[in-house]
Amino acid sequence: MARLDLDDLPPKIAALLSGLSNGDELILVQNGVVVGRLTASNEAGVATEPPPSPEQSLREVAEDFRAAIEDGF
Repeated sequence: MARLDLDDLPPKIAALLSGLSNGDELILVQNGVVVGRLTASNEAGVATEPPPSPEQSLREVAEDFRAAIEDGF
């Protein structure tokens, strides 16, 4: 993931970016051509899954290993 520090940008651009609301889109244009599209997101509103338990992780690794061995023979 790329990271952009607003302190490194000119004040006008930093204000535009920090003023975007959740769901607002920003279109990046270069020489009259759209080169990118960003959608603002509020991190607090993004649901994240809790990390798997160590037992679940070990179980998945073992299943993947067993499947790889079986596919190899």
